[in-house]
Amino acid sequence: VYRVLDSQKKMNKKTKVRQRKQVVATAESSITDSGSNGQVVDSQETLKQEREMERKERESIVLWRSPVRTLKYFVLEASVLLYLLGKRLYNRKKTVLLCVVFSMVLLAIYNIEGAHQQTVGSVEKTVLWCAYWVGLGILSSVGLGTGLHTFLLYLGPHIAAVTLAAYECMSTNFPEPPYPTEIICPEEEGKQYRISMWTIISKVRLEAFMWGAGTAIGELPPYFMARAARLSGADLDADEFEEIEELLHEKNENPGDMSFLEKAKLSVHNLVQRVGFFGILLCASIPNPLFDLAGITCGHFLIPFWTFFGATLIGKAIIKMHIQKLFVIFLFSEHHVETVVNLIGKLPKYGKVLQTPFKEYLRLQKQKLHHKPGTATSGESGNLLAWIFEKVVIVMVAYFLLSIINSMAQNYHKRQCKTKRLLQ
Repeated sequence: VYRVLDSQKKMNKKTKVRQRKQVVATAESSITDSGSNGQVVDSQETLKQEREMERKERESIVLWRSPVRTLKYFVLEASVLLYLLGKRLYNRKKTVLLCVVFSMVLLAIYNIEGAHQQTVGSVEKTVLWCAYWVGLGILSSVGLGTGLHTFLLYLGPHIAAVTLAAYECMSTNFPEPPYPTEIICPEEEGKQYRISMWTIISKVRLEAFMWGAGTAIGELPPYFMARAARLSGADLDADEFEEIEELLHEKNENPGDMSFLEKAKLSVHNLVQRVGFFGILLCASIPNPLFDLAGITCGHFLIPFWTFFGATLIGKAIIKMHIQKLFVIFLFSEHHVETVVNLIGKLPKYGKVLQTPFKEYLRLQKQKLHHKPGTATSGESGNLLAWIFEKVVIVMVAYFLLSIINSMAQNYHKRQCKTKRLLQ
């Protein structure tokens, strides 16, 4: 019964879209019959030219070209988004009220003294740790290509640090605290365990899974945008879908002129469209910078939410994360790291110069693993590699924030153009 009702709803929506298209076609045919066919063609060409001019103008709205205008549009877009958020919260007053009551109960439990505080502290630590990695995962994939590559900056180095520490300490029973904020070898004299890849994988499984779940959540905005546009009867001429439209046009008109990247994007689109769940799972299970197209495709073809999100979650948080963990752990195993450092020293002319900071960095890392909490290690602040990595992180985070400002400013310009077309 549910499927019959659901199919009836879909048929009603399709009927409405067809009726809307028939009305447009009838209007265009009546204009053609009255001898105004040339005017229709001219208006279509004028509309295309206007949209092209709008797109070029929107591309120039960046901080390094027009900073005042970009910042103004960013503030206005943020105000609009806050207004829309407040409006949605007001429309869902009961849900908001329940969330407020639930939060007040949790706050009371958190502040009241008692025997439960030990459990509360443990739960708080786990929740904050998971939320940290979920947030980094969302930042890594949200924003249709403007994401921060948090695996290279945070999760990858964390797994590498745990790997190096496991082989140095011959154990993964790092004392808590300070782990996970700081890794120190356990004071278990005479107790050494056999370290394998699976031991280290189990140690970092929670944070890796949470990061993968965050990347899956970050893929939802393109899906919801495309789904909303399809249900509202929008065509593929919107800016969010222009890339797919251009790819399909190139495929039909000039299939031999397509580049390797364009063919790869089109392959992702076709795979998801034809195979469904397993196509999404395959695209999500491998490091794939083109997965935004998969989300847009799934939304446009009205693939059910749980089919898309379930396949994305399994692919990114389980399959792909295990592949990435195995790669990082294999690369940073103790004998592999020493082999790489020795190979760097064999490079002609500059080998010894390049080898020195790597050796010093490894020495300091091993030294830090054996010091007691609260004590400083000698030479901790003077390592060149640590300084370079810190500056790279700062630059990438700054670029990410700038890209978010530019993107929001361009979205406000797009909003202005749509409003102007509706008023004409």
